[in-house]
Amino acid sequence: MDATTLVVGSMIGSGIFIVAADIGRQVNSPALLLMTWVATAVLTLIAAISYGELAAMMPHAGGQYVYLRESFGPLAGFLYGWTLFLVIQTGTIAAVAVAFAKFLGVFVPAISAKNYLLGSGRIGLTTQQLIAILVIAVLTAINARGIRTGAVVQNVFTFAKTAALLGLVLLGLFVGRNAQALAANFTDFWQNSHWDFHTVRLVGVAMVGALFSADAWNNVTFTGAEVRNPKRNLPLALGLGVAIVMTLYIATNFVYLNVLPLASIQNAPEDRVATAAAAAMLGPVAVQLMAAAIMVSTFGCANGLILAGARVYFAMARDSLFFRRAGHLNARHAPVFALVIQGIWTMLLTLSGSYNELLDYVIFAVLLFYVLTIAGIFKLRRTRPDAPRPYRALGYPVLPAAYIAAAGLIEILLLLYKPKYTWPGLIIVLLGVPVYFVWHKKEVQA
Repeated sequence: MDATTLVVGSMIGSGIFIVAADIGRQVNSPALLLMTWVATAVLTLIAAISYGELAAMMPHAGGQYVYLRESFGPLAGFLYGWTLFLVIQTGTIAAVAVAFAKFLGVFVPAISAKNYLLGSGRIGLTTQQLIAILVIAVLTAINARGIRTGAVVQNVFTFAKTAALLGLVLLGLFVGRNAQALAANFTDFWQNSHWDFHTVRLVGVAMVGALFSADAWNNVTFTGAEVRNPKRNLPLALGLGVAIVMTLYIATNFVYLNVLPLASIQNAPEDRVATAAAAAMLGPVAVQLMAAAIMVSTFGCANGLILAGARVYFAMARDSLFFRRAGHLNARHAPVFALVIQGIWTMLLTLSGSYNELLDYVIFAVLLFYVLTIAGIFKLRRTRPDAPRPYRALGYPVLPAAYIAAAGLIEILLLLYKPKYTWPGLIIVLLGVPVYFVWHKKEVQA
């Protein structure tokens, strides 16, 4: 249960409440909006059940970092850990913590991105940033008390936000159905869509938001060494957690279409589609109810990301590819230094105000590492045929190969149609190559 709630809690953040607006604008069709989420669900589930083989085979701290290291060598593992620390994990934590502070501002108006305590512009500290920093500090301290304390917090908040999302779905299906929305969205369900490459391109590019909303499912692998009976529980948690979340995500978007015409989804104020849907069902009081639900969601999400991320830097330090102190555990078996340095860098990203841009830049890199990791299954089957595999990837080799092909197509589409999201991500990854050799040389000389 702990492992499954870590999967669910790390995945559900703020994206599901927001990104449907941008996806709707890109595809301009109710059918393609749902298709984008269904395609994301299929891809993510295939990836999760494929990762299960590596997780059961190598249930070590660091998870995906270890899989890449064992499949393609230490440089591949380092590049993943480098990108994870620089922006993927820390940037996501920063963005999620700011989302928490933003929705706390609904109840406390003084908490705002425009209310400066110090300075102004990029060189300043707002009340919103201060709350985000406090959230990061509190959750880092909680997780320094050990995996059990972090898991308890994760379980409580994951159950709460899953219940809130499920409540939104049930209300939308049985109470809030809107005749105008149903007529607008389902009378001509396939409006503005055609069975051609143009549609494939639209859905592939629009999946950026959905893929990020569904990301972080792999975080449970980072804690592999601390999961009981990992050879059984890691594959089970990956499959079960992703299936639960993606079912909720598809149902939530179906509810959006039941409650709001597509035009209202596309033009939701500040892209807050969930708030607009709740307001249509329950009236003005829904704004505060949804704000509270998103606060619960983001707090739990940040906790899961903080808990899991430090385990990667711990594993890298044990391989002499990160600060040595990050490879030590305290009396409660928590990697405190790794947690602290992760927290400090995350706070700096929060202050920089540029983390949203950084998150956009690494979409391409995130998908690239997923493809490489799943390709590692094929390589390890060939190079280590006799290694114990308590769980074998379901549908191998067809499903893992299908994931590589589909994700590869998305990568090409992003390179062609969203270059600002791809080339900077590649640069961040490639900058890790000289850093690796400098770090490795320093360790050899030491």
